Amino acid sequence: MAMHEKKTIELEEGWEIMQKGITKLKKILEGLPEPQFSSEEYMTLYTTIYNMCTQKPPHDYSQQLYDKYKESFDEYITSTVLPSLKEKHDEFMLRELVRRWGNHKVMVRWLSRFFTYLDRYFIARRSLPALLDVGLACFRDLVYNEIKGQIRDAVISLIDQEREGLQIDRTLLKNVLDIFVEIGMGKMDCYINDFEEAMLADTAAYYSRKASNWIQEDSCPEYMLKAEECLKREKDRVSHYLHSSTEDKLYEKVQNDLLSEYSAQLFEKEHSGCHALLRDDKVEDLSRMFRLFNKLPKDLDRISHIFKQHVTAEGTALVKQAEDAASNKKAEKKDVVGLQEQVFVRKVIDLHDKYMAYVSDCFMKNNFFHKALKEAFEVFCNKGVAGSSSAELLATFCDNILKKGGSEKLSDEVIEETLEKVVKLLAYISDKDLFAEFYRKKLARRLLFDKSANDDHERSILTKLKQQCGGQFTSKMEGMVTDLTLARENQSGFEEYLKSNTHASPGIDLTVTVLTTGFWPSYKSFDLNLPAEMVKCVEVFKEFYQTKTKHRKLTWIYSLGTCNINGKFDAKTIEMIVTTYQAAVLLLFNASDTLSYSEIVTQLNLTDDDVVRLLHSLSCAKYKILNKGPTTKTITPNDTFEFNSKFTDKMRRIKIPLPPVDEKKKVIEDVDKDRRYAIDASIVRIMKSRKVLGYQQLVMECVEQLSRMFKPDFKAIKKRIEDLITRDYLERDKENPNLFRYLA
Repeated sequence: MAMHEKKTIELEEGWEIMQKGITKLKKILEGLPEPQFSSEEYMTLYTTIYNMCTQKPPHDYSQQLYDKYKESFDEYITSTVLPSLKEKHDEFMLRELVRRWGNHKVMVRWLSRFFTYLDRYFIARRSLPALLDVGLACFRDLVYNEIKGQIRDAVISLIDQEREGLQIDRTLLKNVLDIFVEIGMGKMDCYINDFEEAMLADTAAYYSRKASNWIQEDSCPEYMLKAEECLKREKDRVSHYLHSSTEDKLYEKVQNDLLSEYSAQLFEKEHSGCHALLRDDKVEDLSRMFRLFNKLPKDLDRISHIFKQHVTAEGTALVKQAEDAASNKKAEKKDVVGLQEQVFVRKVIDLHDKYMAYVSDCFMKNNFFHKALKEAFEVFCNKGVAGSSSAELLATFCDNILKKGGSEKLSDEVIEETLEKVVKLLAYISDKDLFAEFYRKKLARRLLFDKSANDDHERSILTKLKQQCGGQFTSKMEGMVTDLTLARENQSGFEEYLKSNTHASPGIDLTVTVLTTGFWPSYKSFDLNLPAEMVKCVEVFKEFYQTKTKHRKLTWIYSLGTCNINGKFDAKTIEMIVTTYQAAVLLLFNASDTLSYSEIVTQLNLTDDDVVRLLHSLSCAKYKILNKGPTTKTITPNDTFEFNSKFTDKMRRIKIPLPPVDEKKKVIEDVDKDRRYAIDASIVRIMKSRKVLGYQQLVMECVEQLSRMFKPDFKAIKKRIEDLITRDYLERDKENPNLFRYLA
């Protein structure tokens, strides 16, 4: 049986078959009444191409068919598509474009299916552009490149209409802009170069025009509302029809033309700018300002600077107010320190609360604003009021809160909160060591005179201070609080001892508080000549203490003691609560009716200053237990004193106060001494590790090391360096006097 030869299809005859299919496709695209392709028709077209590409040369028509594939598009576009676009304008042109592009993609899809066989072998072998790409490129070269300028202008014109509040067809825009993306065939070049650049330039121009009017007419809050609304709408535009990659660029443009360009004018607006918003507590407007300028560091810095100025001014006003109040009090000869300063600290705390809330709520805890707040508070928190440094004021403020009956009755929570806030303020104070010393002095008084309201609060603030300033800051204070607990145990031990050793009765009730020297402030211990009754007590306690430890030496500090004495007056017996010193004076009058000033000084063995204070408290103050001759208000060496048996009072018990010595000078001297040691230690530490160092460098490192506790003065450091040179810790370089060497 003979093999049946497959008949060769010539190019013309094959193309005629294809032409029919293509014509049918065009009719469908033009919307003419034409049935869809049946699978038979599809197969016929596909097979025709297949056959024409697989015939033996010279009848392999792959190359010719590849060319004809492209010509089909070119012909259709030139004859039908372009003319239909050119006769329309604006929005109508855009609608036509979207329709034509949609059709074109359908045409490409169908034709490339008919010609699939080309893609598979011919194109792959010759590395030619794929069928889909050829189809899209035809539209790009013949349609898009021809009218892209008109498309762009029509789109931008619609966007501007929308900005002016007209309703536009957003779906249409979305579809047109998709063409810019798709025509790039995987790259964004067409979208960016042919549309986005021009649109961004137009946006800038649009908002520049708007802004230059608004900045004249609107207040700062009104302007910001408009700007925020514009930014929101532009974001909205991106989500509806612009490509997502445009968002940041668009936002930046609008931000630049609405905000950066006009920020200075906006912030400085006379009755509504940043100053005014802060002055009038316009929290919402300030939050909006932060939201708008959040991405513009230069402007944020500017706002934070205005914030800093504002807070500094408010704080400085509080200082002035407190100063004025204090000088009025002085004029009225009233108690200067005390209430006024307490009110001042309370106001500073409130100010801090207020602006801390601004930093976290309006300014989202942004670093610029934390820094601004810190710098502002450092300015006025280090000013001090009426001769008292802020370190002292804060310490007194704490004392008032922590001592019995000190502050207005506050709940435990409020006390905790307030202490927390005081410790935060301490962070702004450069003389932390001065605060520590004042605080320690006052803590000592609270603990020793049983004035502390609550142990938990005392411990709690020490924990807070420790976190803020480090362990060495609070170690002595913690020691003091612990000492008292130990002292109470010691006292119970003493009472047990007295019960079991009856021979050792001291004759009067005795409570002794034993403290560790290193923790407490230094107190003068004088050799007061104790009255006989008291000498016995001291001996008994010494015996008891020897049973506990052999190695500790007791130093008695009578200046901190108190006594309860019964005064047998004519009218009635009155119990008097006095200091040990006052008691020693009064007990002298059991042996003599009248004593001269000099006799009292001799018998007590105290300094004149102390004796004057004691006698004044007993003869010239509220309770006149002693009669003084002559009856003047001041004590002189020529005075004589006698027991006033006529004294009486409606109370059964009275407390006879001894005015406290003003310790401020001593505290400041102590702190200065400690600072000298600290600077010495720091210099030696630095030089030991560096061996050789220049003056500037040494000073800087020294300041750096010490700044946690105080701001050392350059002069002071220089003086300490000189001192260390004379003590042979350092030497100056022979060649360069600004260079120092460590001498081990």
